[in-house]
Amino acid sequence: MIETRRMILASGLSGALAVAFKSIPVRALTWPQRPVKFIVPFGPGAGADIGARVLADRLQAKWGKPVIVENRPGGDSIVAITTFLNANDDHTFLFAPAGNFTVHPFIYSQLPYDPKELIPIARVSNTILAVAVNADSPFRTINDFTEAARAAPGKFNAAMVQGITEFTFWGYEHAGGLDIVQVPYRDINASAVDLGEGRIQIAMLSFAMMQAQAQAGRIRVLLVSNGKRAPALPDVPTAREAGYSCLEVEGLVGLFGIKTIPEDLKEKIAADVKAVAADGVIAERLKATSQVINIGGPKEFADAVEAQRAKIAATVKAINFKPKF
Repeated sequence: MIETRRMILASGLSGALAVAFKSIPVRALTWPQRPVKFIVPFGPGAGADIGARVLADRLQAKWGKPVIVENRPGGDSIVAITTFLNANDDHTFLFAPAGNFTVHPFIYSQLPYDPKELIPIARVSNTILAVAVNADSPFRTINDFTEAARAAPGKFNAAMVQGITEFTFWGYEHAGGLDIVQVPYRDINASAVDLGEGRIQIAMLSFAMMQAQAQAGRIRVLLVSNGKRAPALPDVPTAREAGYSCLEVEGLVGLFGIKTIPEDLKEKIAADVKAVAADGVIAERLKATSQVINIGGPKEFADAVEAQRAKIAATVKAINFKPKF
């Protein structure tokens, strides 16, 4: 009788396992079969590069296969994007801020790639973006600066990171009827020093770029552009809290795959990213690069990227922006 019960239990367990595994496609169960590669559009040491390497280390341990980070800087991220797409491989991914390429169709009249081929797989983090002024200026809030700029068209100058940050700041100018002179930079990192020295009056950059100047007391951060307050700047309001939702933008960073990756594999990779991030180690490492961990699956990430693209499109239409190249 006991033996019979054991056989029934074993049979039931085997059946349950069979059903469970049958519901998971074999491709997702057996992936990866070989080394995985993350292509990053920046050089070593950049925030996205550090994030990619921290994530790669954790996923390598989980997957049991090497996860290689390959830096492909240059060409406004187009070098990295085309390298990734040309690989046409479900073991090769682009690890990048979405804002680096959501602006491409609006800047370039022709592109060597189709933006629709970049498929969001997993959101990993949000870069902290901030608006700051010189610490000795009279501007305590973004409204103070806005009123002063409105009263003196062309008097103030500004620096912004190329791409989505520029479009966001241009949208702010348009909404406020402002005329602020944009200072071009070959190396945008130098703008934080210029802001601290008073050579420019306002800047919209990643907080990582301006952190040293903020810590030295040379600049005053007026707001963060993210939807939530940044843990590194708990007393600084968000753009929406400050009454300037036109300056709200999320620095979405994550993994993108090729168009042919099946849904089950996208979900598996996103679930694995969530699992390895659960212990807080990745979040702590990202904090040092002025990023906030913000894990999201394929649909959530895709929706966020689409919302970003739609906001840029609205700004482009409002300011009648034409492709530069």
